[in-house]
Amino acid sequence: MRAADQYQQVTILLVDDDDVDYMAVQRAMRQLRLLNPLVRARDGIEALAILTSLDTIKGPYLILLDLNMPRMNGFEFLEQIRSDPSLSSSVVFMLTTSSTDEDRMKAYSHHVAGYMVKTDIKDGFNNIFNMLEGYWRIVELPSA
Repeated sequence: MRAADQYQQVTILLVDDDDVDYMAVQRAMRQLRLLNPLVRARDGIEALAILTSLDTIKGPYLILLDLNMPRMNGFEFLEQIRSDPSLSSSVVFMLTTSSTDEDRMKAYSHHVAGYMVKTDIKDGFNNIFNMLEGYWRIVELPSA
């Protein structure tokens, strides 16, 4: 949500253990003047705790999910939320370094909304957030 817009605010849950990627996401959001709340989890266990806490995320949210993380990786996290009736409709975009067909197909079999490879992103995270902003303005997101 840009500063002057009146759209419903969408929270972004970034599930990624990489501090450099987290800082790049923050920088892209600042450059694009997006005021959406950004919540970070360093792995799937922390993300599940955030999603099941009543006070952490309000309203609609999007999840940006890395694949390779300690404790609970992206696929394990997807299996957990897809089997939980209260979380199964969560909108998830994979944001990972893995470009293998196997990982991409497995992610889509878990009903991700999109699969983006970090190394393929030439202009940093700005393009991703431009795309996501368009997405949440057009698509009706499930409420939390």
